[in-house]
Amino acid sequence: GRHLRAGESLLQWMKLPWFQKRKDFFGMLERHAAKMAEGLTALSEFIADPSDDRAERVVALEHEADELRRRTLAEVDQAFVTPIDREDIAHLTAAVDEVIDYAKSTVEEMHLFGVRTDRYLQQMASELAQAAGELHAAIGSLRDRPGETLEHVTRVRKIENVIEHIYREALVELFKDEDVKRILATREVYRHLSNAADRAEAAAGLLGDIVVKIT
Repeated sequence: GRHLRAGESLLQWMKLPWFQKRKDFFGMLERHAAKMAEGLTALSEFIADPSDDRAERVVALEHEADELRRRTLAEVDQAFVTPIDREDIAHLTAAVDEVIDYAKSTVEEMHLFGVRTDRYLQQMASELAQAAGELHAAIGSLRDRPGETLEHVTRVRKIENVIEHIYREALVELFKDEDVKRILATREVYRHLSNAADRAEAAAGLLGDIVVKIT
């Protein structure tokens, strides 16, 4: 849009069509979260039955999520006003994006280091897909049903605790192995899934803070 001209009142300026056409930031956040959730479902499918096609799908969805975040932040930079603090939008989209970033890292390093799938990876990935779905639902209900957002936030936190429990069990079992290379490579992949859960919980925490601010 243009700047306020001499002699033009703020009210007249705000009535201009370009100003009234506010960007749907809630919709942008929801679409970004939907792509992240799609990526974590794809990760769970890959870990359940690894294949090149499933790996490529996770990587493609991560790139699409990156692009959605880039567009959202570009709109934030250009916006006169946003319904949520600009910093909160930036931090929330960063945390959501990191969840799917770790999904991509998981796929890449399983391939790079020849890490085979196992029941711990499958359990963590399945739980992560659920957490991602809850996070998507939390963001989707933020505008009109903030009370529901908090319910989904609580579920994300519970799932993160479950994943951390599986992660610790996986490490105990892994360190019974005598193959040091396998231990190091597999531990790194386990860690990516644990970190993804941490970032999902961080995003949930940010959503809790946002609800307090907008209600």
